[in-house]
Formats: sequence, structure tokens, C-alpha cells
Amino acid sequence: MTDPENLRQTVLERLSKVIDPETGVDVMRMRLIEDLAVNEAGHVTCKFRPSSPLCPIAVPLSLEIQQAIASVEGVTGQEVEIVGLMLGDELMAWLKKAMDGE
Repeated sequence: MTDPENLRQTVLERLSKVIDPETGVDVMRMRLIEDLAVNEAGHVTCKFRPSSPLCPIAVPLSLEIQQAIASVEGVTGQEVEIVGLMLGDELMAWLKKAMDGE
């Protein structure tokens, strides 16, 4: 059993090291991550809201966010929803395949 609040804090700290290459500011300070939650099983859910609907770096930034979450010890799974992006559903499907190694 994992302490969800401690794991959540560790995930937030790790995400604060993910830097938006266009601005040089981390995704937490830019408030690009919303509704981050961790359950007792260590499953993380959150929303990633790119800085614009046509954000040119949404794909690599999404991958970096997911890799950052996955790198935290105690995380057993994750679901990152991309919101406010043109073709966001298609991007989420592609990213799921990429993270699953397909």
C-alpha cells in the first residue's frame, strides 16, 4: 500500500523538473498540469493542458510528462488526459501506444 499524498508530492516535485523548451519554465509553474491525483494503488491521473490549442511541442512535452510520472518509485500506472489541444484525442491514442511500447 502506498501513501497517496506522499506519492503525489513526489510526482509534483518530479514534474517541476519538466521544462517547456519554448519558455524555459517548468510545467508546474506554467500551470499546464491540472487535477493531479494518486490513489492508494499508486495510479496517477492528471490533465495536461498545452499552452495553446496548436502547441507545436505538445507531443514531446506530453511524452516527457508521462516519462517523468513513470520514473517516480511507487507509481504503478498513469492516465494523462490532454485537454484543450486540436486533435487531442488522436494525440492521446498515439501517446498511449508509444508508452505501451507499440
